[in-house]
Amino acid sequence: MRNWLFNFLGLAIAIAIISCHSLPLPSTPPITIKLGGWAGSPVEQKLLKQVLQDFEAQHQTIKVKYEVISDQYMDVIKTRLIGEAAPDVFYLDALEAPFLMSQNVLERLEAYITPEFDLGDFEETLLNSFKYQNHLYGLPKDYSTLALFYNKTAFAAAGLTRPPATWEELRSYSQHLTGKLNKYGFGITPELARQAYKIKAFGGQIVDQNGDAAFASEAGLPGLQLVIDQYQKDHTAAQKSDVGTNSGSEMFGQGKVAMVIEGNWAIPYLEETFPQLDFATAEVPRINNKKGTMVFTVAYVMNKQAKHKAEAWELIAYLTGKAGMQKWTGTGFALPTRKSVAKKLSYDLDKLRSPLVAGVNDAMPWQVGKYPGAIVNNFDNQFVSALLGEQPLKQAMLQAQNAANQQIKMMK
Repeated sequence: MRNWLFNFLGLAIAIAIISCHSLPLPSTPPITIKLGGWAGSPVEQKLLKQVLQDFEAQHQTIKVKYEVISDQYMDVIKTRLIGEAAPDVFYLDALEAPFLMSQNVLERLEAYITPEFDLGDFEETLLNSFKYQNHLYGLPKDYSTLALFYNKTAFAAAGLTRPPATWEELRSYSQHLTGKLNKYGFGITPELARQAYKIKAFGGQIVDQNGDAAFASEAGLPGLQLVIDQYQKDHTAAQKSDVGTNSGSEMFGQGKVAMVIEGNWAIPYLEETFPQLDFATAEVPRINNKKGTMVFTVAYVMNKQAKHKAEAWELIAYLTGKAGMQKWTGTGFALPTRKSVAKKLSYDLDKLRSPLVAGVNDAMPWQVGKYPGAIVNNFDNQFVSALLGEQPLKQAMLQAQNAANQQIKMMK
């Protein structure tokens, strides 16, 4: 009897243990990382969604909540950083990076980077845009330089067999092309973002070592004068407002101009919107016997107040790692910042993108100190005034420089 009771109790305990093991254990909910960015094209948004889904599939314990900030992106980010409500990870344009990097609101990334991550694989020019006082605060996700886009049909009609190699040739080509298949030979985008490399070509600078505007120096004016002369004296160049378009890419696509200087973003736009257009690209013509162009880049950065920094880094590491970057840039709408990915995708051999890739080593980063708004707005307003002949170039630039520096003084 007693043996039977012990056996019964033993069997009951065994069943209970087995039953406990068969019950589902309470699972830990995944950690949510908030990612903030601005609204891109529908193609870009769809692609990012796919890349984030791939990340979540490989990181079961992390969920990504992606938020699009459509209007006044940097104002929203700055306000949320002050209120400790900014996303854990967010886009940061190189233009805005110096100010935020100096404000102690971004996480330094050196401690997270392992040898396997291969930091040396990034284009150095791009990586340097997100360094401040020898610390790295962002990893560039993609980039574009500027290149010359030219209409091959118009070139053939004018008897031009190759793209211009120098700015003098570009002006000469513009004269041959104006009034034929195209109303104008060349399309001008007067903003500083498209003119800064011309200032640099003659030894000028946009800002000095103190962060003050310096673009009105004697060294910087000859590059800008090239644009003024072509517009006012040659009458072979137009800006978008002259021909009723919204962008340089559009005036080129519509056949209003035979040449423009644009970035990688123009390639898919032209191919989709103007499929009959026969165009090619070349490196930006040399100015003052120097190669030069602009480079625009955006990084992923981490909020210093992020509660789950290890997981936030996992997201950044995936998005800027070799596999994630290949998925992101594989369609060609953006160029990879990693050299190995660019090589794998053969963009250095791509007939339209190779001039953009080739330009990165000679490119001037689109970065103008801690107070870009004051620099850019004042330059843009006054340079257009000079372009239209409302005032001499030197006077316009001095006026812009003085106004910018007064604003910067108040912000320092």
